[in-house]
Amino acid sequence: MIDYTLEHKPSFILSAYGFPVQASLQDYRTLLLEKELFEKTLRTDGRFDKLKKLAKNDREWSVNDDYHGKAWNYFAVETRKTVKDDSRLIKFPESDYIVIAAIADKEAIFERLSHQAFRNILPAMTDYAYLGGSNAAYRQERGDGSYYGEFWLPVVKK
Repeated sequence: MIDYTLEHKPSFILSAYGFPVQASLQDYRTLLLEKELFEKTLRTDGRFDKLKKLAKNDREWSVNDDYHGKAWNYFAVETRKTVKDDSRLIKFPESDYIVIAAIADKEAIFERLSHQAFRNILPAMTDYAYLGGSNAAYRQERGDGSYYGEFWLPVVKK
């Protein structure tokens, strides 16, 4: 099993573009394809560049959220500003978070982290429970073509 840490994080805000997830949340392959297509669309239509101009660092975030009773996925950056078109500010509470770290290819990092969190770590946890709601992962280029990433999952002590 991959290692994780329990860390207390201050509240933070991400500015994001998102889409309603059509795939079953258990269908990882189809879900991954939906996310890749959405990111490609953001890069093609210029919204990716709009977000990156507002970013306060070079972290690229993938956020899973329930919005109006439907699963959504977002591409996000750390900022307190929104882009004027269809973007959303997602606020994360000050909380304890399970933090899972990994190094992988750009295309694989989010899926690897999410898979480890929901398939391996959460089912084995005995002291903490996932709060539900928003969870997020970021990736950051390391300079050698690989990416460092972390998955942040809000939890409470059982």
